[in-house]
Amino acid sequence: MTAPTTPPIRIAITGVTGRMGSTLLRLARADEGMLVAGATERHGAACIGLDAGLAARLGALEVSVMDDLGKAVEKGRVQVVIDFTGPRASIEHARICAERKVALVVGSTGFSSLEKEKLAEASQQIPLVAAPNMSVGVNLVIRMAGELAKVLGASFDVDILEAHHRLKKDAPSGTALRLAEEIAKATGRGASSFRFERHGQVGERPPNEIGLQTLRGGDVVGEHTVYFFGEGERVELTHRATSRDPFASGALRAARWVVTQPPGLYDMQNVLGFSR
Repeated sequence: MTAPTTPPIRIAITGVTGRMGSTLLRLARADEGMLVAGATERHGAACIGLDAGLAARLGALEVSVMDDLGKAVEKGRVQVVIDFTGPRASIEHARICAERKVALVVGSTGFSSLEKEKLAEASQQIPLVAAPNMSVGVNLVIRMAGELAKVLGASFDVDILEAHHRLKKDAPSGTALRLAEEIAKATGRGASSFRFERHGQVGERPPNEIGLQTLRGGDVVGEHTVYFFGEGERVELTHRATSRDPFASGALRAARWVVTQPPGLYDMQNVLGFSR
């Protein structure tokens, strides 16, 4: 007797022809546990109405690109939406998913406090994973950064350096901020300890400061290093991404996880099973 097979998870990808969208499409098509059942792009994009695979130059897929997420997920054909489009579009997509009771994975960064509140509101209706970085490796680094900060203690100064491609719009990166938040949480500090710029006669470094510095240029996918500076020694914790595949793989992992969860706001630490 043949064992019953689990049906694939039906996903929709927003911004399907973008850098992350096309990567998600490629990896999802190669995953037997995933079925791309919806694809969207911004209103007026030249690819609207084309097959999603052809629009992303990845071969036939038989899913037309739409400019309306509501139509793309209607009639229950999509279980979860994966979104890397940007804060403004992501908030609208969260509203649509909440109305239609479709789970959501958000990898956009640069949200304002108000926009974060709107994501939280949507999560009261649906399970929603929001994380500035979906890479499993980065999320391990985030967890380890907090542990290192706790063990090394206040005698070590902490700075975070991040580098991304020239087209990235927000600075510092969401991942760098998440690293700073985890270190602050582990050591009893708040966001008031964050230092985003040093210029001119800034004086001696105050105790408990967490510095965040930004580099932008070329096609750098993403690099983050946490420096712990002590007396006579230095500890460095680094993650370098050489392609977008780890981010997309993590997002697909989050999609598999989130469809089994009750409504709520989650992050990749939850997806990976880390205790908070």
